Amino acid sequence: MIDLSKKLIRQVGQTNAKYKMFEKGDRILLGLSGGKDSLALAHILKHFQNVTPEKFEFEAVTLSYGMGEDYAYLTKHCEEHGIKHSVIDSSIFEISKDKIRKNSSFCSFFSRMRRGYLYTYALEHGFNKLAIAHHLDDAAESFFMNFTYNGALRTLAPKYKAKNGLILIRPLINVRERQLRDNATRNELFVIGDEACPAMRFDVKMPHARHETKELLANLESQNPKLFTSLQAAFENIHKDTFFDLDDLNLED
Repeated sequence: MIDLSKKLIRQVGQTNAKYKMFEKGDRILLGLSGGKDSLALAHILKHFQNVTPEKFEFEAVTLSYGMGEDYAYLTKHCEEHGIKHSVIDSSIFEISKDKIRKNSSFCSFFSRMRRGYLYTYALEHGFNKLAIAHHLDDAAESFFMNFTYNGALRTLAPKYKAKNGLILIRPLINVRERQLRDNATRNELFVIGDEACPAMRFDVKMPHARHETKELLANLESQNPKLFTSLQAAFENIHKDTFFDLDDLNLED
């Protein structure tokens, strides 16, 4: 029996109430990597499936990159907890060998390929929603990385509709990463870590942007313990009229 903290359940419940993550008749596909975040989300979805009056279905799917991964233990864990689980076989790793030489941004390459496989599987099997286990730390890191490296003010939306019609949901978007780490420790969950990252198989420089951003946020939070509370509020309190918009400026010759 997985012991989900009351705080974790409450936070996801509040997010669900606000953004209508789990609705009556939904068929939700969960991208289950086997890490601490997606494993927590699998059990949270199972909890809400059991207690919510708005009945919905959900299944978990794990994408194999074609590196000889063995996910038997993950399938067994899901079976023990009544979670339907499938594994998608792919040749992404083999395909990437040539691509990585041309573009060292293997993280973005694998991310795009993974999302494509999940979208295709969801559409082919009649799912209307895709659940991703991004949390508040991910949203903060994404925000800082975008304006630092890409010159854009953007982060991870709690819920949005993709061009293919699928609705992507992030039920953990208001949850801190440390809560999910504590959840894995408390329940003695066997989780996949960085050792399963495809980047470990390539002789290329490891990505530094996210690591540096994590350190930056950790330093800022040590100086301001309410940093993430402020960031969470800021993501919903955007003053668009204070940003540069050339279309709205009355410029004289």
